[in-house]
Amino acid sequence: MDPRFSSYNAHLLAPNNLWEADSHLRLLKGQPYIYHSPMIQDLPRTIPGIYTIGGGRQIGKTTLLKQWIAALIAEKVDPQAIIFFTGELIDDHHVLVDLLQTFISQHQSQPRLYIIIDEITYVENWDRGIKFLADAGYFHNCIVLLTGSDLTLMQQARMTFPGRRGRADKVDYHLYPLSFKEFLQLKNTIPNLNSHLTSAIPSDEILHLIYREFNYYLIHGGYLTAINDIARNGKIALSTLKTYSDWIRGDVLKRGKQESYLKEIITAIIKRYNKQVTWHAIADALSIDSHKTVAGYCELLSTMDALFIQSALLLDKLTAAPKKARKLTFTDPFIFHALKQWVLPPEGNPHEQIVKDTEDSIISSSLVEAIVSNQYRRYYPTYYIKCEGEIDVAYVHKNAVWPIEIKWRNQLRPHDLKQIKKYKRARIFSKTNVLTRIDSIPIEPLPLALLKDDRDHPLA
Repeated sequence: MDPRFSSYNAHLLAPNNLWEADSHLRLLKGQPYIYHSPMIQDLPRTIPGIYTIGGGRQIGKTTLLKQWIAALIAEKVDPQAIIFFTGELIDDHHVLVDLLQTFISQHQSQPRLYIIIDEITYVENWDRGIKFLADAGYFHNCIVLLTGSDLTLMQQARMTFPGRRGRADKVDYHLYPLSFKEFLQLKNTIPNLNSHLTSAIPSDEILHLIYREFNYYLIHGGYLTAINDIARNGKIALSTLKTYSDWIRGDVLKRGKQESYLKEIITAIIKRYNKQVTWHAIADALSIDSHKTVAGYCELLSTMDALFIQSALLLDKLTAAPKKARKLTFTDPFIFHALKQWVLPPEGNPHEQIVKDTEDSIISSSLVEAIVSNQYRRYYPTYYIKCEGEIDVAYVHKNAVWPIEIKWRNQLRPHDLKQIKKYKRARIFSKTNVLTRIDSIPIEPLPLALLKDDRDHPLA
């Protein structure tokens, strides 16, 4: 094996002691909370093909891959049939082809090979190398798993490898930050959580716990490093915040962008968080001359799974309205806090500022609305409705619109219902402890609604 990759392949030397020998698993083992993603079991075992996992930076893709390797070995897969490469150490597709040809030729006696290439988008012309090997028949008994932090990875794979992906029903995977429900299941603060979600509303004690944990979620979001920081030390470490912002800066710079522009645009997003904005309006407020430049940076952040560009909905076509204003939110509360710490550093303790932000009525309302929209966009095309007022979230499911109004406060005013009551299937998520109806519109405790509408509780 190329010695550059030795540290990534501890399973070859110590398959029976992998959780100690592998640096990622050893670090994971020492955490207060260890998350076992359902994806570990969903990933392929027997069907050859080219598979992809997309997801943002610092989301845990590499650790998940190491957990998958450990699972394969526990299932009696020969460790010698598994290889792990990182694209950060591979210059171009020529080197990539040479590495894979060498490994495959040296293991021809294996009935199945498991080839992992982490962060493959770092490899110049990686798709040409993978296509060549697929066309030449090298992958006939290989499960090839590619990961990348750029969501165009899956799109490129679909376009580049038509008919070459294999016969599995699912070949593309997306790793997200933990949803609120996944976070609760990880902490197990509420044992047998699902049993409390079958009734219309749980007991006051359980609902109190749900709200308490949701307030924590506003601070650390679904990022495991931040969750474990708070579990261990009661605060998110400054190094955790900086590590994420440094990755974002580094990845943007690698794409030929300017750090000064990035910083301006992120600052503008934070100051206009979850508000209707146009590319022109943002550009006019900055030193950046062109609205196309603003759009380009935002679209790049979107492909990095850091930013959600929420378009207005064309109700007659159930598609995005390309000419209307958009709403911009980061895809997780932790990203908001990490990038704000970079562009608008507080004078005092960063974690204390994060807590203050989550206690601020305006900022917390925007963060909560972003959590809701980002949960639904995982499963459905998700927009907002631009009307006389605004409907905060509208997702499309079964060729119909499902509108949600979000009111992160304890009391509702008649004005709050003016727009939402015009729509069928309307719902209001509020900071309430009871489940009620006004004009036949259900008003639900927001964190509880998120729990019930997560994947285990599919919508009608």
